[in-house]
Amino acid sequence: MIKVSVVILTFNQAAFIGDTIESALNQTTNFDYEILVGDDFSTDGARDIILDYQKRYPNKVKAVLHPKNLGQNGLFNTIETLKLAQGQYIAPLDGDDYWTSPDKLQKQVDFMDSHPDYSACFHNALITFEDGSPSVEVNRPDQKKKIEVEDLIGEDEIWFMATSAVMFKNHLMYYPEWFLKSTSGDIPRYVILAKHGPIGYVPELMSVYRKNKGGASFKDHYRDERFLTNRIMMYEGINKETDYKFDKSMRRNIARYYRMMLDARQLSGSYFKKAALAANYLFMKGADLAECKEITRDYILPKWIMSTYSFFALLPYKIRQSSH
Repeated sequence: MIKVSVVILTFNQAAFIGDTIESALNQTTNFDYEILVGDDFSTDGARDIILDYQKRYPNKVKAVLHPKNLGQNGLFNTIETLKLAQGQYIAPLDGDDYWTSPDKLQKQVDFMDSHPDYSACFHNALITFEDGSPSVEVNRPDQKKKIEVEDLIGEDEIWFMATSAVMFKNHLMYYPEWFLKSTSGDIPRYVILAKHGPIGYVPELMSVYRKNKGGASFKDHYRDERFLTNRIMMYEGINKETDYKFDKSMRRNIARYYRMMLDARQLSGSYFKKAALAANYLFMKGADLAECKEITRDYILPKWIMSTYSFFALLPYKIRQSSH
């Protein structure tokens, strides 16, 4: 019986995928596990590397090669690969990340087996940067040990679980329409898992999360209208998914994205759309009087009105000046 399905998701990561698979093969366990490598139609040679590992480890590595790119930032690659997982638990791993401890799977399985009411667990991870910036740990020493839905909801975006650090029970995930449209997979996944039970923290550093220009994190552009619109849709979906129990916090979170959208590249010079977004932002946030005045001045009142106002406001001063 397979205890764990390691699910590696990759697209055009030929430079990293070998190290990723090796870190999964190097696990020391007292149970059987499989390694599924879902490739979203890579064109950089990654497929050849994956097939080579399957050839060398036919009883452990299974290549899942899609005939075309499935889109949605790798979400459908994830869903289709997960369908093939036979393990009791799922250990996801992005194609440019890797595990640093050979005991990672064993320690997380031990945790999950001893906490049958938990839906998932995670451990600490090290973030390394392509440009050589100093590495940082994802989790702080005071990281909470038991995570529930309310710990994943806030007025800001909450993220403290690296994909490479998580293990969750198989067959818990489902995909509402809003999830299928989301460009973020991790945030909604953790919310849905937490609905099925707490998520535990194993306080050990056991993986590396690479931040590089080919990674998903570099596709999140906070001045891009499409990205911001997608985030609003996602959080509206999470709000509904959690039965509006955290509506106040969620609305203020959504308001942040409306505010960012006012400065989106695509909306430069688009007065009517900006004015509507500004009004929505003020409503969603419940902004105070000072911010209402500022946003109204900068985004809602047409420029010609402000110019006319400035002209007449300064007119007495100009008349006095000209009379001297």
